[in-house]
Amino acid sequence: MTQAGRQGSPRNGSGRNNSGRNEARGGAGRSNAGGFAGRGGSAGAGKRTFKQGEGRPFKAAKPREAAPFDPDNPTTAGGRSQAAKPAKPFRKPGSNKPGYGKAPGTPGALKPKPKPGNAKQYGSKAFGSERFGQNLGPVRKPGRNRGPRVDVPQSDLHDVDGVRLQKVMAQAGVASRRVCEEMILEGRVEVDGQITTELGMRVDPKSAVIHVDGIRIQLDETLVYMVFNKPKGVVSTMEDPEGRPCISDFLKTNKNKGERLFHVGRLDVATEGLLLLTNDGELANRLTHPSYEVPKTYLVQVRGPFPQGVGAQLKSGVELEDGIAAVDSFRLVDSTPGHVLIEVVLHSGKNRIVRRMFDAVGFPVQRLVRVKVGPIGLGDQRQGSIRNLGKQEIGHLMAAVGL
Repeated sequence: MTQAGRQGSPRNGSGRNNSGRNEARGGAGRSNAGGFAGRGGSAGAGKRTFKQGEGRPFKAAKPREAAPFDPDNPTTAGGRSQAAKPAKPFRKPGSNKPGYGKAPGTPGALKPKPKPGNAKQYGSKAFGSERFGQNLGPVRKPGRNRGPRVDVPQSDLHDVDGVRLQKVMAQAGVASRRVCEEMILEGRVEVDGQITTELGMRVDPKSAVIHVDGIRIQLDETLVYMVFNKPKGVVSTMEDPEGRPCISDFLKTNKNKGERLFHVGRLDVATEGLLLLTNDGELANRLTHPSYEVPKTYLVQVRGPFPQGVGAQLKSGVELEDGIAAVDSFRLVDSTPGHVLIEVVLHSGKNRIVRRMFDAVGFPVQRLVRVKVGPIGLGDQRQGSIRNLGKQEIGHLMAAVGL
């Protein structure tokens, strides 16, 4: 076919020649006047336009018919089946923090938040950094022989030739000097039974009686306080003329070997457990005096079964040859075939009092262990060992007898 015939053919008669393309590309198709044209071409170039009223007519989308709400099947609301989402499990606030769930006092455990309205919640504890002894916290009740808790002028307690109060406290191991100053300002320190809140106070360490949170600070470094876990067969004396094992045999390897010590109370040869040793005569006398009623806790093993009503009989009192005796508390700890373990607390210091009471009710003692005297307990101390009391323990022991 010739060139002329090719140009006049029906295929090329629709305006799709070179001139038409050039006009579409270089003419009005490049102009943006009147709206956006498809891919840069004009409406006359045969391209789709987005102008209203030209090209394909605009049709609005039909609204979807909403399905009726079925109260018995709410998951089909809106015309679509919606699967019910499972409820999220309840999580306590702070459960995602590291250390959550650990017992208080263990490494990594969360610190307990102070309770609102508790005026006794302090930021620092007395003897909080002490490595030895048990952490007994502040004394709950003041000693019975302590003075009234009132503020007094500093001049009445000030000793010009003494040592600053916060320095004395820091040297006694209460806390750092800065923390001791905060304790004084918070009203937690007593000097000779009177609260002081002034930092300029000077005291005589040899004569002043200082309490922090009710805990007595022992400033006499010559006084010794120890706990001995006495084994069975050891006599509660420092020397025995019959040559039986005694307390001094266990002090041979102790640094206080040559110290003159008193044993607070007694345990018979067959009884095991806690025995306090000290050279503080005043404390030893008060701990053994019946007027202070220092409680003592024992674990008693007897043959089983143990019938009901015997515990109530021990609490109400049993008749002994030297009078009526009763326990302060009675608790069944464990029971195995043929044996029963019982915990009793009493403040009487009479000779063999626990054994005689259980003999009176018809259950002779098979094994007897004293596990606690006042606030001091054996814990996990091994039998036959001696340990020094911590300063906080000493303060609690003194508070128990009003020192």
